[in-house]
Amino acid sequence: MLEQLFGSKTRTQLLRVFLQNPETDFFVRELTRRIGGHINAIRHELVNLEKLELVAVVRPPGEKGTQKKHYRLNRDSVLYPELKALFLKSRSLVEKDMVEKIRNCGKFKYFALTGRFLGSDDVPTDIFLVGTADRRKLAAVIKEYESSLGQEINYTILDEAEMRYRMDVMDRFTYAVLDGQKLVFIDEFFGLAGLPGHEAA
Repeated sequence: MLEQLFGSKTRTQLLRVFLQNPETDFFVRELTRRIGGHINAIRHELVNLEKLELVAVVRPPGEKGTQKKHYRLNRDSVLYPELKALFLKSRSLVEKDMVEKIRNCGKFKYFALTGRFLGSDDVPTDIFLVGTADRRKLAAVIKEYESSLGQEINYTILDEAEMRYRMDVMDRFTYAVLDGQKLVFIDEFFGLAGLPGHEAA
């Protein structure tokens, strides 16, 4: 959707990276690795974004030349609030579509978004699933939405027996997820048992 609006997939991906990391400086090759684009196309779009005053050039003290040029989101831009709101709305639509595709990848007793989907960097996974799945199909869906969202997605899938075992032994990873904030789409495992942070979608 945003690619059609902005007329460039590379420009859209760059804006998404900057908006998700508003205080981070990026150099060109790092952006190339993040979005998987061609370096010349990325340089071209960075020039355009700089002209629009959406990104600012940052150079380390005492450094000269393009090799040391870094870019950072310009939060003083008059367009920044509108762009941020637009990308947030777009992200919610992408996430809704992603959830439906994940549902179709298997038979799940529990399905929750957590971690970075809810703004928590201290939760060890972003998608938590209990049940059975076509793992190749699931991996393909995750990869597709990593590209759409412009970020890596960590996901965990456990069968019911392993989930019960982890709970019995008080597995730290599992309880970090269960005790953290999350958005739950399927809960046939706990039956809405009032877990901390449990919010039904």
